[in-house]
Amino acid sequence: MDAKIKDLIEQAQDRYLKSDELDLLDGYVKSLPERLTLYKLLRDREIEILQKVADRAEIELSKTDTADIESGIKNLILVMRYCAMGMLLNDENFLKQRLLRWLEQIMALKEMRQINDVLYKLLNQILRQELSTHQLSLIQPLITTAQVTLIY
Repeated sequence: MDAKIKDLIEQAQDRYLKSDELDLLDGYVKSLPERLTLYKLLRDREIEILQKVADRAEIELSKTDTADIESGIKNLILVMRYCAMGMLLNDENFLKQRLLRWLEQIMALKEMRQINDVLYKLLNQILRQELSTHQLSLIQPLITTAQVTLIY
């Protein structure tokens, strides 16, 4: 859950929330059905979406070791799951704290930047085809955070 929302909940124990604080909480609550819908869509279509990424990656990375591509895809699956949960919670820090620090170390050791560059480019292309503009706006910031952390 977003740190601001957590803080509001804690503050509500000591006092009533102000109007602007209630507006922030209201916005989060109102966006939750959309976030749940997108989370379920990503969960239910994970294999289909990531198979498309894998199929295209095999073509674009034909000179790359298959084991490295498979490792990149496995890591991409983890990133997608954590991005989906971070989106559901509306909490980008969830992604950073739980996954990216670990993956950043792994990627640096394996020299996976080129593979990740291709995988994330393909993932972004496929998500633009599979998701509505609004759905994409909910998940894209988290994917971009992962992409920037792992590639640049």
